[in-house]
This record gives sequence, C-alpha cells and structure tokens, in this order.
Amino acid sequence: MDKPDLVVGCIVGDGEAESGPTATAWHAAKYIDPKESGAVIPIVHVNGFKISERTIYGCMDDKEMVSLFTGYGYQCRFVEDLENIDADMNASMEWALGEIHRIQKAARSGKPIMKPRWPVLILRTPKGWGAPKKVHGEFMEGSFKAHQVPLMAAKKDEDELKQLQSWLGSYKPKELFTKEGAPVEAISSIIPRDDSKKLGQQIDTYGSHEVLRIADWKKFAVKKGDQASCMQACGELLDQTLVDNPHSVRIFSPDELVSNKLDAVFRHTGRNFQWDEFSHATGGRVIEILSEHTCQGFLQGYTLTGRTGLFPSYESFLGIVHTMMVQYSKFNKMARETTWRKNISSINYIETSTWTRQEHNGFSHQNPSFIGAVLNLKPGAARVYLPPDANSFLSTLAHCLRSVNYVNLMVGSKQPQPVFLSPEEADSHCRAGASVWKFASTDDGLDPDVVVVGIGAEITFEVIEAAAMLRKRAPDLRLRVVNVTDLMVLENEGSHPHSLSNEDFNALFTPDRPIHFNYHGYANELKGLLFGRPDLHRVTIESYSEEGSTTTPLDMMLRNRVSRYHVAEAAIKGAAKWNEKVKLDMHETLSNLRHDLVKTQEYIMKTGRGM
Repeated sequence: MDKPDLVVGCIVGDGEAESGPTATAWHAAKYIDPKESGAVIPIVHVNGFKISERTIYGCMDDKEMVSLFTGYGYQCRFVEDLENIDADMNASMEWALGEIHRIQKAARSGKPIMKPRWPVLILRTPKGWGAPKKVHGEFMEGSFKAHQVPLMAAKKDEDELKQLQSWLGSYKPKELFTKEGAPVEAISSIIPRDDSKKLGQQIDTYGSHEVLRIADWKKFAVKKGDQASCMQACGELLDQTLVDNPHSVRIFSPDELVSNKLDAVFRHTGRNFQWDEFSHATGGRVIEILSEHTCQGFLQGYTLTGRTGLFPSYESFLGIVHTMMVQYSKFNKMARETTWRKNISSINYIETSTWTRQEHNGFSHQNPSFIGAVLNLKPGAARVYLPPDANSFLSTLAHCLRSVNYVNLMVGSKQPQPVFLSPEEADSHCRAGASVWKFASTDDGLDPDVVVVGIGAEITFEVIEAAAMLRKRAPDLRLRVVNVTDLMVLENEGSHPHSLSNEDFNALFTPDRPIHFNYHGYANELKGLLFGRPDLHRVTIESYSEEGSTTTPLDMMLRNRVSRYHVAEAAIKGAAKWNEKVKLDMHETLSNLRHDLVKTQEYIMKTGRGM
C-alpha cells in the first residue's frame, strides 16, 4: 500500500491456508488500487501434509484449485515440473510480474481494469522434498513425517548419520563453496554490492519511518460544559491528519466507521474498495472489511513498513485479534533489541461502542476484555487510555499518533456526553494521567473522608452524578473525586514507565482514606495493576461484571453495580469509617438510597426508559 514500485512475494503454506484469517486474506487484493500501490505475488506451497494429516489444498485437483482462486479473483499458474523446477518457477515469476505490470500500467494510464485478475502461483512439491526417502523402513519424503525432524537420532544411530551425510552431500557443497568455506565466484558474483539491494535489506522493512504532521488538536476542541461525542470530535482531527499526510496514514476498520461516528474522515477521502463500481480506481485512505484479522494484518504491515495506521472498532470485537496483537508485540520487542531496526509508529486502536452503551445490541456486544490483553504486554509496549470526555480524547489521540513503538489502546464513548475539561485542563490532565477533579469534590478535595475514582467515560459520568447526589443526601461527607485517564499510572511503583511513585499515589489518593474505584473494565485488571501498593485493604472496586441485556444505558450501570447509586453507597460506607456524622446517619441514608435504586429499576422495566 502506497508503495507503487514494490512487489512482494508471499509464500502461503497449504496447512496455514486452512485457517480462517488466511482464507479471508485472499480478498486483500480487492483493496489494492494499482494506481497508487504495489502488488503481491502469492505463492501457495501445496506439499499435501500438515503435522500428521493431509491438507485440504493437497486433496484438491487442478480444476478445483482454479475454481477456488478464480472465485477469489485471481488467475492461477501451476509450478510443478519437478525435473526443471527452477526454470518453471523462473518462467512463472516472469509471467506473474508481467500480469502485475499490465494491470498497473492500465491503472496508471487512466484506463483501470475493473476487477483485475491478479496472479497466484500454485507450487506443488512433495513434503520434505530432498529428505531421505525412507527412515527405518517408513516413508519420510512425501509424507507428514517430514514435518518433524527427519533424522532425530543421527548423533547416536550410525544408519541415520550415514543418511544425513548422504542427504547433505546431495546438495553438492564442493561445487558451492571454496576450501575455505566461502561461496564460489559463480554465486558471490551475483550478490549485489549495494546493501540496499540485497534480499532482506529493503529499507522499507527496518528503517523508513515517516513522522506524521499532526495538527494542533485544540482547533477541534469543544467548549467546556457542552455535550459532545468523543468520536465525532476525533473524526475532525483524523480528517485533517489524512489531508496533511496523504500517503502515510490509513484507517483499517471492520465496517463500523459511520456507526462509531468517525465519518468526518470521509470529508476528504473515501473507501478504498476496488471491486465496488462506485469506489473503483478512486484511491481512498479508509479500508473497511468485516474481518478483524485482515484489518490487523493490514495495520501491522503498514506500520512495520514505516507508516501509521489506526484500527477503530466496536469494543467487543477487538478481542478477535488478541493473539495477533500479542505476536506483533513480541516481534516488536525483539526488534527493539537490535541495533539496526529503527523506530516505527505505534499501532493504535480506538475502542468504542462500548458495553456501557451497547444497550440496543445486547449482551453479545458487551465485552471489554481487550483492555486486559494489552495490559499483559511488556511495560515498554503497553499503553491503555480511557479519556473521560471529548477534549481529553483529542489530546490522547494526538499523542498516540505521534508516539512510536507502543501498542496504544484508547477507549471512549461515541454518544454525546458532558465536556468536563477545557482544552488546557484536558492537556494537563492527560499529561498527568490522573488528577483530582476539584469541581466535583467538596472543598476542592481537601481533607476527604473518602476518595471516589472514575475510570472510563460513562463510568466517570456516574461518579459525577454520585458526587452531586451526595451533596444533598450526605452534606457532612467530605469527598475527593479523582479521574484516571492513563490506566498505567496505577501500576505499582517502578513496574511501568508511567506508574506513579508511592509518594505521588498517596498525594492523589491520600495515604490512609478509603478509595472506591468505578472502573470500565474487569475488576481483576485493576487488582493486578494495584498489587504491591501499600494499604490496599482500603480499596473497593466495582466494574463490568458480565451483566447485560437489551435495556437502557442506566440499567446497564445498575446491573453491573457501577451506577451513581452504587458509587454513592460505597462513598458513604467508606466515609463512615472516618466521619462520625456520616456514620450516625448511614443506615437511614443508605435505606433511602436503596429505595430510590429499586424505584429506578422498576421505572425502567415498566417504561423502557431511564430516569
């Protein structure tokens, strides 16, 4: 993508081809505009066996293979002349390059081909080709046994040692190497002297990071006190980012941009889908395909070759790419330990349509578990943000797009909600990662009886509502409200680059007062982050607890015990340990609070609306 002169050969094993992600990935070519991008030559290696079983492709004849790949949109060529395999492969590669150049020339001369047939090579060779035919009387070459180590006992078995010597000798090493062990002139003479032209030395793969131009996000900020969707605000910033970086940013999304209210990006670009007559040959910086695996593959490849990608998704479906994200992070960890791989952009996820506002889709769409997947990464990579309003999300997004080498997860709301912070306050809050919200606290949060913490947009709204409720119902209660936007600041001192020192942690949460966390994700995630902090006996946590239905937003909060009523109850119980006046009235106050909670639930069940 965006590398018009680059052609990549990609070998796909016939075992791997049975996986769902690979099966869908054959549609990837439909998202390549040959006018602006390069091409891939897929080489399907059909050797017939997996670890101990035949492969599906290995049991398909040529007619069946042609039918399959014709349906996918390709034209096949078989490479199977075992007596002259090098010549066959050379001619086939020349044919494939010729077809690619024909398709690209048409697109670049203003006459693009609708639904071009990209080439695919089907390479048929025996499993373990070249290995001993038989070992201890059992077939090795051409069977699944060649998938493992063919001669496992060569160190102690004379027969296997002789077979190993014969096998290695069949490659004629005396014709390939000098007596000193160097390649002979016939080989060394064809290796390019220019390192950049050597196989594996393409600078695109290790050192071509393009730094983005990111506009000042405050141009798109929302007035404090207004209502705004975090996603709509971010759509404006993303639109400008695509304009300012026309060849180095792409958005990969599983058909959810409009639903997630990020459709401002379409103001200056479109969807890059080449098989649709209405978007064919028009470019476009957005790729929407309803396969999270393919989106993740696009995101990884685009990022690793120096550009920047963004993956917005419904919260519940990002877990589909959990293991792909982890494998990518493992690769990047090792890459950071080399001297020659340069920085790359972070991979960026926007997680919205969260469980808190999936009341219309129901329980199946309520799943915040991807947060935990990112938290389990190495501290050098993991970054999880839960901005509480539109301005803090804009600040976070701008930061993440500029960052390098991280896995950034941003979790936020697409529905309009209050803007609590001015642009300047949001920037300061995001730099700190967490702060006392004096406007919601009593006496600016000084000398509190209890600390209540909101983590997550809608969850924090419930905390703010609880604080307002407590001023009326428990006027003697002294309350400090804290919002955490960078989840990693909670991790034990020294465990993460962002973690607060114990001194800073106590300054924010007090050294001894009860703390109640109202958290968007799963409670065990928060417990893991806090583990090792002193005096955790004073901490209580409420969070998503796998309760859901097709119901109202407030009912979702009630069912998961993160509503304003539950926050207020936790605050009263905590404050009663320090404030005798609160303790004196606790039973009566909680009784009335629980009464109102039940009445609210009854109203919701009767009317289908929140209160």
